[in-house]
Amino acid sequence: MEDGVTEDLASRSRAALADGGVLATQIPAFAPRPSQQDLAAAVAEALDTRGMLLAEAGTGTGKTFAYLVPALLSGQKTIISTGTRALQDQLYHRDLPRVRDALGVGIKTALLKGRANYLCRYRLERAKGEPRFTVREQIAQFQRIVAWGGRTRMGDLAELEGLPDDSPLLPMVTSTAENCLGSECPFWGDCFVVQARQRAQNADVVVVNHHLLLADLALKQEGFGEILPGAQAFVVDEAHQLPDLAAQFFGESLSARPLAELGRDALAECKDVEGSLAVVQLPARELEHATRALRAAMEVLPPRGTRLRALQDPGVREALDALSHSLADFAAAIAPLREAAPGFDACHARATDQLARIARWRVERDIDGELDDASGGGPDDDVRWYELSPRGFRLQRTPLDVSGPLRAHRESSRAAWIFTSATLAVDGRFDHIANRLGLEQPRMLLAPSPFDWASQALCYLPPRLPQPAARDYTAAIADALMPVLHASNGRAFVLFASHRALREAAEILEGGPWPLFVQGQAPRAQLLQRFRESGNGVLLGAASFREGVDVAGDALSVVVIDKLPFAAPDDPVFEARLDAIRRAGGNPFRDEQLPQAVIALKQGVGRLIRTETDRGVLVLCDPRLREKSYGRLFLDSLPPFPKTRNVADVEAFFGAAGSVASAIGHW
Repeated sequence: MEDGVTEDLASRSRAALADGGVLATQIPAFAPRPSQQDLAAAVAEALDTRGMLLAEAGTGTGKTFAYLVPALLSGQKTIISTGTRALQDQLYHRDLPRVRDALGVGIKTALLKGRANYLCRYRLERAKGEPRFTVREQIAQFQRIVAWGGRTRMGDLAELEGLPDDSPLLPMVTSTAENCLGSECPFWGDCFVVQARQRAQNADVVVVNHHLLLADLALKQEGFGEILPGAQAFVVDEAHQLPDLAAQFFGESLSARPLAELGRDALAECKDVEGSLAVVQLPARELEHATRALRAAMEVLPPRGTRLRALQDPGVREALDALSHSLADFAAAIAPLREAAPGFDACHARATDQLARIARWRVERDIDGELDDASGGGPDDDVRWYELSPRGFRLQRTPLDVSGPLRAHRESSRAAWIFTSATLAVDGRFDHIANRLGLEQPRMLLAPSPFDWASQALCYLPPRLPQPAARDYTAAIADALMPVLHASNGRAFVLFASHRALREAAEILEGGPWPLFVQGQAPRAQLLQRFRESGNGVLLGAASFREGVDVAGDALSVVVIDKLPFAAPDDPVFEARLDAIRRAGGNPFRDEQLPQAVIALKQGVGRLIRTETDRGVLVLCDPRLREKSYGRLFLDSLPPFPKTRNVADVEAFFGAAGSVASAIGHW
């Protein structure tokens, strides 16, 4: 494209976001921000040149509007991907219509989710009359789904308020890529997934989430035609999440639930095929029994570990053998029924696929005949591991490096790619995330937060705390926090690196003067709502509360982080990645552990100040920030707020109307 075109889109985007521009005049409470305009101009340049942009947008920049404005003004077919379904709904139903209407552009938009979010009419019909409900509440919920299914236009299960994300009803009324019958389904013409993808193919802007983006890239949504190759631009919001999610999608897994559902789905097909029940019933029952027996055999194992660790146990090996035999018997039993019904054909394909997945997970030599190393994966490319849940298991193959496939898909798309998040850089540098995403010489932009950190926030590093490994560390933190919580009158998040420390702190703080909310006592959304309504609560949370939690205003005025968030040592994928870096001559701590921890810390810090009027104190307890040379990297990666080791400064901060930065000396 010519420079004039680039300047035109960039200048139009800046003008729309400027003081007196269309967004300021059309959207109430919109505030122009120079960093937002800089980001919009950089996005515009990437769109016009089909280039790559890696942009960190500090909290409060308004990055959503910054990429929506040039994307809508460009007229290009754009896929916007964000981290969660909740963010996806917010973007599509709130932000996108506001910007589109303000700009006055007549474009088609579409919301597209993974198939597990849409009602499957075929599976709903199959579930009717099935004696699979364990409690009366499930029967009532199922009747609600049936009634809603008769009137919904979109089939998006998010329309059903009060249906839990982990409801056992969901697998009964949704499809997967494996059990979908495709064009042979009797409800194909009315399929909500097909309709959603058709809307997406015809739209100018499509809002997806990372799971769906990666599933499409990894070609795991076969049967519906791809929407991604038609796009001219991709905007990946919350891009820091993408590498770890990509490792899941470019890998392969086998879990207990699909195995159990396979037998049940085959039995459901027997309704319409005379004489089939006598053939299917026993192998289906044996498959379910073998699945439960494997989970029971794995009870002796740690909650997660390498394949090597699992196969060292004779009971686990025998149970895997038995599961493989039962899958083979099941496939052989229903093979003659494949012509009788499309459902039996699909069940046979699923059984053979799952049998192959077990074999690939168990294989002890790679394709070149080399023995696997002690990490439990192949020599260079993947790690094979397991994970246990209370009643299930997952066998997983995970690639150690996803930069290659991500780069290949990006290059084949010939599109513009914009990666943005509030947390991408480590001490102002993008090397770590660029390497993991496979980006070579992207344009990079740091769009700073517009907040006045010197007056709005204070960082307190409590003195005289023991080392994090000390037995009394959590108790010492609780003691150090008391004067802070008294000064702030509660209104705090206390974020822990482990659930054990969280439980210990809950026992210590129980019965205090502030309402106490502990992760695990209620669903996250419910816990957050109670915290907001309390006005002076103290919420104890773990890693999941570091990200995607937005509490603006006075309800949250303190964020406490107990330890630097280094990844757990029991993560087999992380350990294998570190080992691969070591074998390649790199430094695992410097190249992987440290930058990952910095980004995780920045996520937690981002909970504190959400608007221009918020004020709050960040409490970083870990003494390694002062005692270790790498502590400076963490501190230099945080927003530019004053730091203190004197609790009196915290008390003055909450007692003063303005900033106490001028009263704080060197710490």
